[in-house]
Amino acid sequence: MKVFVDTNVLAAASIAAHPHHAQAFDVVEKVKEGAWRGCVSLHSWVEYFAVMTRTPFVPRVHPADAWRYLDENIRSCFELLSPSGDDYDAALRQCASMGLTGGIVHDSLQLQCARSAGCDRLYTFSLRNLRLIAPVDWQDRILAP
Repeated sequence: MKVFVDTNVLAAASIAAHPHHAQAFDVVEKVKEGAWRGCVSLHSWVEYFAVMTRTPFVPRVHPADAWRYLDENIRSCFELLSPSGDDYDAALRQCASMGLTGGIVHDSLQLQCARSAGCDRLYTFSLRNLRLIAPVDWQDRILAP
């Protein structure tokens, strides 16, 4: 099974004190163990680093630690997907046609990337946003860990 893992799941998996750590960690572990084929977008790659180094976790996450987690736990186990210009276009067009504003465009790009890559599931903690913009045939593929 090919799964797309959203940035918020990667962040929860890497912070032991996060309220959703256990569930998120299980998803990442299934990919690392080879039970699932995992994918993340390059957008998530950059977004993860920004979130981890900016959020006031206690203790703070040093940029070198954020990079180390990405390098050791994501790059080595997950397929990195590069959204195409068509993916960005589809994500923006989707939001514009639905009258959506703000950060949901990031969710739209993640969904478009997962769809373009032929993923079977998308794991996220942004269920409401992603299900709002997802086509009917994707509604049951968007899951929380």
